[in-house]
Amino acid sequence: MAIALAFSAFQLWTAALSPLPSMVVRSVHVGFLLLLCFTLLAERGPGRSRLVGWALGIGGFVLGLYHWVFHDALILRAGDPTTTDLVVGVLVILLVFEASRRLLGLALPIICAVFLLYALFGEYAPRPLDHRPYDFAQVVDQMFLGTEGIYGTAIYVSSSFIFLFILFGSFLERAGMIRLFNDIAMGTVGHSQGGPAKVAVISSGLMGTINGSGVANVVTTGQFTIPLMKRFGYRPAFAGAVEATSSMGGQIMPPVMGAVAFIMAETIDVPYVEIAIAATIPAILYFATAFWVVHLEAGRHGLVGLPKSECPSALGALRRDWFLILPLAALVWLLFAGYTPMFAGTIGLALTALVVLGTPISQAIPRHALRILFWIAIGLGAAAFGRYGIGVIALLIVLLVLACLVVKGGRTTLLLCRDALADGARHALPVGIACALVGTIVGTLTLTGMASNFAGWIVDIGQNSLLLSLLLTMLACLVLGTGIPTIPNYIITSSIAGPALAELGVPLLVSHMFVFYFGIMADLTPPVALAALAASPIAGASHMRIGFTATRIAIAGYVVPFMAVYSPALMLQGDDYLATAYVVIKALVSIGLWGGATVGWLLGPLNWPERVFAAAAATLLVLALPVTDELGFGLSLLFLGWHWWRTRSRSVSRLAA
Repeated sequence: MAIALAFSAFQLWTAALSPLPSMVVRSVHVGFLLLLCFTLLAERGPGRSRLVGWALGIGGFVLGLYHWVFHDALILRAGDPTTTDLVVGVLVILLVFEASRRLLGLALPIICAVFLLYALFGEYAPRPLDHRPYDFAQVVDQMFLGTEGIYGTAIYVSSSFIFLFILFGSFLERAGMIRLFNDIAMGTVGHSQGGPAKVAVISSGLMGTINGSGVANVVTTGQFTIPLMKRFGYRPAFAGAVEATSSMGGQIMPPVMGAVAFIMAETIDVPYVEIAIAATIPAILYFATAFWVVHLEAGRHGLVGLPKSECPSALGALRRDWFLILPLAALVWLLFAGYTPMFAGTIGLALTALVVLGTPISQAIPRHALRILFWIAIGLGAAAFGRYGIGVIALLIVLLVLACLVVKGGRTTLLLCRDALADGARHALPVGIACALVGTIVGTLTLTGMASNFAGWIVDIGQNSLLLSLLLTMLACLVLGTGIPTIPNYIITSSIAGPALAELGVPLLVSHMFVFYFGIMADLTPPVALAALAASPIAGASHMRIGFTATRIAIAGYVVPFMAVYSPALMLQGDDYLATAYVVIKALVSIGLWGGATVGWLLGPLNWPERVFAAAAATLLVLALPVTDELGFGLSLLFLGWHWWRTRSRSVSRLAA
């Protein structure tokens, strides 16, 4: 707890005041990650392993201070490392590998080790895979002393943007945002056909607006939604799959999205808001697909919703917890007003702290008018930040903390804030460790030029068939995703395939979003399906069965990226809004048919020939070849007309009987 709190305090201090050089912040950030990782895992083991874990953690933290202590000297001797530099560098690299092995498993360390060995011995590889010789010192210098290895873009984003947004989500969750989102979802769709599953889709989508961690969403919202779905008749595997699919969609749901979005913004050097805007329509289509599939599944099995009397009031929930939306609204406004994610995250987090700390004080004020004046005073004080700086908000927080020590419920609120700070550090741990380790791959790619060789190969294939290049890129993302998280998956694949797809005429943002989407879908795709693994113990079903069901529910996640490549207007690239409207309509029709084909139900049951026909019409709408749209719309109308007539005829026959 103490280490996690110190970690969060360091990140808040550097974000608010920027007192240290970026390289120092990155290095200390990695030091804290190693310390927290080894000690946290050590506490779960026997006595001897605990001692080893603490020794490794403390050693990693001390080595993380190396760039702080010797910052000026390292700059002066850049490119000419001393023996001490090399020894420290090797130790840090080994500790990052070991931390990743203990926390994330063997897959990612093995992949990174292969790249590291390639940097050292790739000169002996057969052509065209070989590269010029690099001695040991050059490789260590690249991985440890520069900003292309462990301390590269990924760890920079982790130490600045990602940590703040994870803390932001942690505070809102602790303050009751999960309850608010669940109540809104229950109040709006809980009573409809298949209501419990629709609640899972909406609540997980709303959680994605504040927390971009898919697996974390499965564990939090899934504790409520999966048992609810099972209670109302959904199969355990389907209930787990709905939650896994909806939770993974949180990584593409603006405004916060997942950690990859921040890394993408830095990698391709575009404002974060452009990525959020580009992701908006695909995210809506993704959740619309999940919503549509659970609606059809409910119709197929005759599953009803909750009684209206058992559903909470959505408006009542908003009246009760409306203040929790204010920090999120401020965050969205700051991002879309052009402020940096770091600034927006810092202010959003500070406003969340003010709201959380001010709530018990407000409740202790006896008169309603005085409570209103209290919140107005807090708002005016926070607004003074624009003139007097972050110190104003810091002073307000200190005053509220002191007041919470004496008012009823205040100490409980302080404990909530403490736990939120600790939770934020713990939730940032797997993200940060993955960002640090995957830096060895980026360092190898930039040192050896390996990325350009693979990119050239993809370009050569794409000149004959762009679709084949896209399929190969998709396959690479899905295969990598069986063993590594979304962040390293995106960094590896985008480093190789992103520039190649851009050279083939795919807009840069769209090419990176293509890779991003399939990195997410890898967590739903068997055999590993990490999100399905998280849902499995809650649902009480095989994770493989959950994974295969999730891929069926999340069909939009596989289809929309291809549509965006052939029709970039889907990601709002360009100013042709008619083209955007057209491709959205096309996507909705395609998704509607895909849903019917996969579930076997539309207005009524579908037999196999009808399902194949619907899938063929949907596929034609995805392809952007001559006359495929016309054929797709024509077959869609033909199919829908036939299905309506057959369903109506069956209903009439039943009534007559």
